[in-house]
Amino acid sequence: MFALTLRSIGHRPGRFTATLLATFLGAAVIMMFNSLHDTAQGDAVDTRSADSLTLTGAVVGGYGTLLVFFAVASTLTVNVRQRQEEIHLLRCTGATPAQISRMVVGEAAAIALVGTLLAVYPARLAGRALLAEFRDSGQISDTVSHAFGLFALTSGFGITLLASMGAAFLAVRRGVRAASGTARTRRGRGRAVAAGLTLLAGAAGVASTFAMEADAEALMAPAAYGAIVLSAGFALVSPSLLRFLLGRFEPTLTAFAGASSYLAVHIMRQRAAQLAGVLMPLVLFTGMATATLYIQAVESDALKASGVTKSYEDKTLETLNFVVVGIIVVFSCLMLINSLYADTSYRSREFGQHRLAGATDGQVLGTLALEALALTVIGVFFGTVAGVAGILSFSKVRTDVLVPDQGLGIWLAIVGLATGATLLTSVGTAVRMLRVPAVSAVAVAA
Repeated sequence: MFALTLRSIGHRPGRFTATLLATFLGAAVIMMFNSLHDTAQGDAVDTRSADSLTLTGAVVGGYGTLLVFFAVASTLTVNVRQRQEEIHLLRCTGATPAQISRMVVGEAAAIALVGTLLAVYPARLAGRALLAEFRDSGQISDTVSHAFGLFALTSGFGITLLASMGAAFLAVRRGVRAASGTARTRRGRGRAVAAGLTLLAGAAGVASTFAMEADAEALMAPAAYGAIVLSAGFALVSPSLLRFLLGRFEPTLTAFAGASSYLAVHIMRQRAAQLAGVLMPLVLFTGMATATLYIQAVESDALKASGVTKSYEDKTLETLNFVVVGIIVVFSCLMLINSLYADTSYRSREFGQHRLAGATDGQVLGTLALEALALTVIGVFFGTVAGVAGILSFSKVRTDVLVPDQGLGIWLAIVGLATGATLLTSVGTAVRMLRVPAVSAVAVAA
């Protein structure tokens, strides 16, 4: 199976590009921030600088690990889904599910290893730049020098390999079950249980904010983490949410733009499970970014209103929040673009069939645009619900005001970024697919 794994990668290099990019960026982020742990262990590092470096490395390293898993899982799920015929053929020729799993997991491990090796030097440069930013803001001593040692390398290779192999194992297990026709029931039950537990954990995290004092140093943590866990819970139930909302609003949507909207609604209902890979990064991005940015804005305004100068810890926490949001933006957009590009490019045959049945290029593009718009609205809505839950709880405890007065500017910027990434990727990819003659597109194996 190892030889088959290598031949599979060599035969389809383009299909693995998205996974390689996800592992490269993920390993770079993990090693960049975990190098702060190596730096904090230096002999010339004072206690305050060491605490700041360790806190940043621990918090952002944890976020990085979670986001690496989601990014790799998203791309690998699309990859495996596009190989259903190949998996079915392997099963018919005598390959066992365990052998197919070893092949796909081996592919993921090989790609993760290459991506991590390529990320070592960029991660080292990025770590130096990050440390320089901390020095310029006065959060660490000017005498602290950057170190890129064993902790950064071990965490980078270990976490990336484990995340890639774990995500590949889950994706291929679903793929093998789908090929045998037994996937829907088992996956639905497991997803429902996981989603329910995640939503309960998120709600408990948000509710725990009310048990804290207004001036508690860790007040931001339960509100932000609760909103993030709620986002993950909504992302897990995204296929069911999509089917439910499409069923409720089908008459409104089909009356919106004629044939294109009718076709878009019915395609989305049939492909709800596949489109969940697009909804997941949308919900996560909106919920995480909204909660983190608004909570930080409420905290900054509360400090300013009280006339208190920001302390060293306040500056460190503010920098940490903005860094976390930056990572969220990069990874969520990567997940979204990868999922949309792979999913849309895989539908070349479907587009050709629509055109041979009489649909114009404009109607096909209109269908894709309406799909992207509907996904954006649903993803932004549930991400906003999760983010608002954390914002309201924090604002009530911190300022005794339920609804903060920061305005909609931050939220509109987040929505604009999500909408732009979704529409440009899906429609742009479809335009490229439509350049292929319809007869040739239909002749290509799905």
